[in-house]
Amino acid sequence: MTGKEAMIGKSASLDGRRRHHIVVMGVAGCGKSTIGAALAERLGAEFLDGDSLHPQANIDKMASGTPLNDDDRAPWLAEIGRRFPASNSALVIACSALKRSYRDIIRRADPSVVFVHLHGSRELLNARMTARPGHFMPPSLLDSQLATLEPLQADEAGIVVDIAKSVEGIVNEASTALNGLAATAAGPFLVDLKAAPFNLDDAAVEWVESTIGSMTLEEKIGQLFINHNNDYSPAYLDGVLENFHVGGMRYRPGPSAAVQEHLRYAQSKTRIPLLIASNPEMGGAGSCDDGTFVSTHLQAGSHPDKKIARQMGQVAGVETAALGCNWAFAPIVDIHYNWRNTVISTRAFGNTPDIVVERAKEYFDGISESPTACAMKHFPGDGIDERDQHVVTSYNTLAYDDWNASYGHVYREMIAHGVQSIMVGHIGAPEVSRHFRPGLLDAEILPATLAPELLQDLLRGELGFNGLVLTDASLMVGLTQAMKRKDLVPATIAAGCDMFLFFRNPEEDFGYMLDGYKSGVITEGRLQDALRRILGLKASLGLHVASRESLVPAAGALAVIGSEAHRAIASEIADKTVTLVKDTARNLPITPDTHKRIRLYGVSGGADFTRADPLAYLDIVQEELETAGFEVDVFKTAEQREAAGESGMNFMRVVSEEATGDYAERYDAAFVFANVKGFAQEASIRIKWSSPMAAEIPWYATEVPTVFVSLNQPNHLIDVPMVKTAIHAHGATREAIRATVRKIQGKSEFQGTFNQNVFCDSFDTRL
Repeated sequence: MTGKEAMIGKSASLDGRRRHHIVVMGVAGCGKSTIGAALAERLGAEFLDGDSLHPQANIDKMASGTPLNDDDRAPWLAEIGRRFPASNSALVIACSALKRSYRDIIRRADPSVVFVHLHGSRELLNARMTARPGHFMPPSLLDSQLATLEPLQADEAGIVVDIAKSVEGIVNEASTALNGLAATAAGPFLVDLKAAPFNLDDAAVEWVESTIGSMTLEEKIGQLFINHNNDYSPAYLDGVLENFHVGGMRYRPGPSAAVQEHLRYAQSKTRIPLLIASNPEMGGAGSCDDGTFVSTHLQAGSHPDKKIARQMGQVAGVETAALGCNWAFAPIVDIHYNWRNTVISTRAFGNTPDIVVERAKEYFDGISESPTACAMKHFPGDGIDERDQHVVTSYNTLAYDDWNASYGHVYREMIAHGVQSIMVGHIGAPEVSRHFRPGLLDAEILPATLAPELLQDLLRGELGFNGLVLTDASLMVGLTQAMKRKDLVPATIAAGCDMFLFFRNPEEDFGYMLDGYKSGVITEGRLQDALRRILGLKASLGLHVASRESLVPAAGALAVIGSEAHRAIASEIADKTVTLVKDTARNLPITPDTHKRIRLYGVSGGADFTRADPLAYLDIVQEELETAGFEVDVFKTAEQREAAGESGMNFMRVVSEEATGDYAERYDAAFVFANVKGFAQEASIRIKWSSPMAAEIPWYATEVPTVFVSLNQPNHLIDVPMVKTAIHAHGATREAIRATVRKIQGKSEFQGTFNQNVFCDSFDTRL
């Protein structure tokens, strides 16, 4: 078997212009140190004998004739791996690396490492060991090592060389094989720009290649980044574009006119057109302050009419394109299996793969009517763990077969449907990772953004995704808890992501990425492949042939944002999707004729990171109820009453004044409208009452007919099981609130549907 014939994997670069990172491996006696030193000299690399990195305890243990266990080896292997990215030159290290799991530990630190396995017969190995009496590995342990040895697998970058020849012959064979391996610089999953989802013609491919060829190294590194624009000033944009050469931007939402002018300036100042992203998960809302809230993803999945999702996509596409956006971080294709998960509780179309696929395709088709590419999210899939990646790494713990039948099915369908890009969540998938990396320890499980087995073997390989991959926001603790910032920034690209979402500190992160390339963490082939995907996406949108002036529409295009036509769509959808979850006491209908006096409670849990007034919606509720003919008395908490000037306020006083025996004489019915948010600030969201034993908790459900309306989360019955009438309105918009008030009165039928998550796996919520 020759080295050339025994080339194993093709997932790392060995481009002669780049720094080689090589581990010479094999059992004792194969000549790792001798061959490693000679190979390093041939390649112009430094050489390090891995045995010198063993802690003294390991050396003593081996000298006594006792084999090392995996706990002994783990820190030694991690130190070997660390030496590669820490080196300022090409590096060859001799290390036995007998098991796949050992090699994976090394590759965790540097995915570009290539293994050269020195293979020989037992007889030859034993003869060589016998001739080395001063070495601390006695021949008696050879059989143990041979039994432990796991050959290089098909997905490992490496070669096998027979040692039954001279040192020069071995080095010649290894060098030839390594040069052959270099031809597959970025791995087996190289982009095909003429295939879906890019579908570029020859001229567009030429633009991609010539543009890459014209870039400086700094410009290439910059293309990997998507900046978050926290400042609308021209000076800010000048600094971002001139210093960091970013490939894409997302911006802080503001008034549509200001957003559009901001994006116009950005496109006018960049040499290579920018990908401009927004988060149109609810229509135009979220992309600018005056965008149209059409529906949430859950809302679009809460009625038999699948075209609701298409309408949401259509409005999203029209309004964001009017701003100058060309990239939508949507649709969300997570599956809401766990009712405790509030990250995607309103952001998933439902709790089955079929509803997610059906509605995600509709959304994609709708938004694709505008010049917009989509990034579906959050691979490998949220909805199992209840925690939020903004504050902690979460995990999709499904077994490989179960994942394949659920999330895998969703991704296959959407990839085949033409989705151009995928946002990777900071979500680990332990059993899926172990399917590709048997023996992976719990401590070695990484979020998908850092896991090549998920990005390369699964997403690129099994799922066949040819498009662009980007990270979720890099400031999320789900990523930052995994490793030091200087290591994780380039590691995401090395693992298989093509773009990195948001700087933490621009100078630092840009430097970390550049250093990662110079040290070989990001190989030349991996960088080139990422750049082709980034520019390929731009070309697929026609950005390469558009005039600079046409990249952002004229100011007149903003007329569609929040238009009467779009609000009519939102109103129609609200009427279809306001959902009666239960009315076990048959409280409905409630009208001004039957129940004139309404006690109105607002539940918010406090302000979230947007700093918006958490109870602003309550004014709309009061207006709509009073317009309908109800008399409305709004409950005030102790904090609200104190802010209004009352003295001596505390929660016990409020409870004693609210919960009196004449409650039913003062009010005919009680309405509770809850708009509980807190996204990205806590691992899971539940109702937070204003005080202990708060007066707004529905104790009064036994006194008067009580209606609980959620304007956001679907899981509130776990906290208010005592209410007998529960409605999910899906949004704190006037359209949703008006539709709800009409349905409470019986003026309009409830048409919305719900899944069983609303009952939170508890019997009392159904009563």
